[in-house]
Amino acid sequence: MEVLRHSLGQVPGKVLVGWDGASIHRCHDVKQVLAAGAAQRLRLLAFPGYAPELNPAEGVWPGLKGGALGNVCCDSLAGLRYELRLALARLRHRKDVLAACIRRPGYIH
Repeated sequence: MEVLRHSLGQVPGKVLVGWDGASIHRCHDVKQVLAAGAAQRLRLLAFPGYAPELNPAEGVWPGLKGGALGNVCCDSLAGLRYELRLALARLRHRKDVLAACIRRPGYIH
């Protein structure tokens, strides 16, 4: 929900959301946000039941696990969360990597 709210706050106009059909995405919180007006700005791109090759976000995780977080060892879950946030913040500035994640399933050429 945080990502959806943030996206709606940052992106003017319509927002395209890739949806994998997971039941968690139909929970009460999602329904409340949609009922409050977000539904008019969202367009869903529905993925098949299990198709990670079509989900651009799936390209992010191997890079984080094998790269930025590959040798990270944390003493606590809080430490791991901290390291993950740092890695994601760095990734946010790697437009080339993010574009490759979108290109891989064929959404842009």
